[in-house]
Amino acid sequence: MKCLYYLSPDLNSAHTISDDLRAVGVNQWYIHVISKDEAGLKKERIHSSNYIETMDFMSAGFVGASLGFIAGLIGAMLLMVIQPFGSVSSFAYVAVVVFATLFGSWEGGLYGVATENKKLTQFHDDIEAGRYLVLIYAQQKKIATIQSMMSRQHPESALVAIDAHYISPFSEVTREPRITS
Repeated sequence: MKCLYYLSPDLNSAHTISDDLRAVGVNQWYIHVISKDEAGLKKERIHSSNYIETMDFMSAGFVGASLGFIAGLIGAMLLMVIQPFGSVSSFAYVAVVVFATLFGSWEGGLYGVATENKKLTQFHDDIEAGRYLVLIYAQQKKIATIQSMMSRQHPESALVAIDAHYISPFSEVTREPRITS
């Protein structure tokens, strides 16, 4: 499943895009709109984005967990070498690594909640300017149909990027000025 990014100029366009996508067989749950006008999206009953799409807590949580794991290993090794509490069971060393990993994941997640998703940073100025970023999750066999419908019925909206898999927190998205086919 790929994610197609379309930049739409206004709420009315985002609403008709959503309706037209459903008409060509795209389920409502696979259409997400990112906008600073959440109230307008709710009023028009347009499916807005979720936290995974707008916040960077997943990748920050993974990075935090990795750093916590490394810190836990270092801490466990120091406990083994220095032995400030005398001889302890191997469970204590495992507990130090697990605790540090979970703490790192938690801290990374907190940082990520306060950070915009890195995939959206290149669209930040457009969203702040009042444009609507429409994310369409599509299977490979439907992509041509969607692109054809969008270019035919919504020339005001530009296909600005295609993500191989949006959910992966480590995949990169490159913004294109205009993608054809």
